Amino acid sequence: MTALHLRGVVLPGHDEQDLWVVNGRVRTAPVPGAQTVVDGGFLLPGLVDAHCHVGIGPDGPVDLETAARQAETDRDAGTLLIRDCGAPIDTRPLQERLDLPRIIRAGRHLVRPKRYIRALGVDVEDPADLPARVAEQAEYGDGWVKLVGDWIDRDTGDLAPLWSDDVLRAAIDAAHAAGAKVTAHVFGEDALPGLVGAGIDCIEHGTGLTSDVIADMAARGTALVPTLINVENFPDIAAKASKFPAYARHMRDLHARAGAMVAEAVEAGVTVYAGTDAGGGIRHGRIVDEITALHAAGMTTEQALAAGSWAARSWLGFSGLSEGSPADLLAFDTDPRADLSVLRSPTRVVLRGRVLA
Repeated sequence: MTALHLRGVVLPGHDEQDLWVVNGRVRTAPVPGAQTVVDGGFLLPGLVDAHCHVGIGPDGPVDLETAARQAETDRDAGTLLIRDCGAPIDTRPLQERLDLPRIIRAGRHLVRPKRYIRALGVDVEDPADLPARVAEQAEYGDGWVKLVGDWIDRDTGDLAPLWSDDVLRAAIDAAHAAGAKVTAHVFGEDALPGLVGAGIDCIEHGTGLTSDVIADMAARGTALVPTLINVENFPDIAAKASKFPAYARHMRDLHARAGAMVAEAVEAGVTVYAGTDAGGGIRHGRIVDEITALHAAGMTTEQALAAGSWAARSWLGFSGLSEGSPADLLAFDTDPRADLSVLRSPTRVVLRGRVLA
């Protein structure tokens, strides 16, 4: 493979640098004979979708060919690293394809029977079995386990937790003992104190976060992936829930508070990352929309960009653009920190050291 040469301002820095790419890795020492593919502008570590579902479509599980097309769509939007936050099919073959984003799998959702979207998760009949099921998913996934923390309870007509606090503590301890981290889908308020208190590593959506729980998350280092473009669907969800008026009112209220919640979390010091929740009701390829939504919620352009690039990569165990790091990057003529819309028009995309057409 021909060595590549790139020159530009390497974000998040402000200085122009020369980089070389050899065998899919970034090098900072000159490589004779390298082909110059970028000469000026700005170099950004590839975008990250920290909550994505490669393998889920509007009607549920999809086949592997469809999942591959989903990953291609994400790649073409600049997403070069995906944390696949729960998938009902085995997407490990996609990890072997050099033309697709890197995928970190969280295995399958762990749910209670009839308390989540049908066919997506693993039903845990007895809550006491959750630690054992977590250990299984920790072995199957790539260092992450996904719980469903709350969902509508049709007996009460509103969102309600799926798990008791003692079961959560045992389950999260089991994941940590296996070297895995745990995240959870949570919309409402009631499930959050138990999840955060049990030592969970990340909260997905988190629309019900209160000031006390936000402070606890900041103190513990619990991350938040708010999936704001998915939260925009809450009014439509409420409109279809006429049989459950309390749930409908709750979803509308959570939607109205989502932006302020993210702003409060950022101000409190909670680490926030960009995730689209693509799959199902959200189409793939919308990472720039999510980064833009984080900015609209109160993050600076640099904070929002970090949440979808270098900071998210570091959180998931990948470096930026330094000696020896994977050569996954986007090139731009102008600085995306000044205008996030620039993210929609990269001049070059380099994935695993290869320039993509």
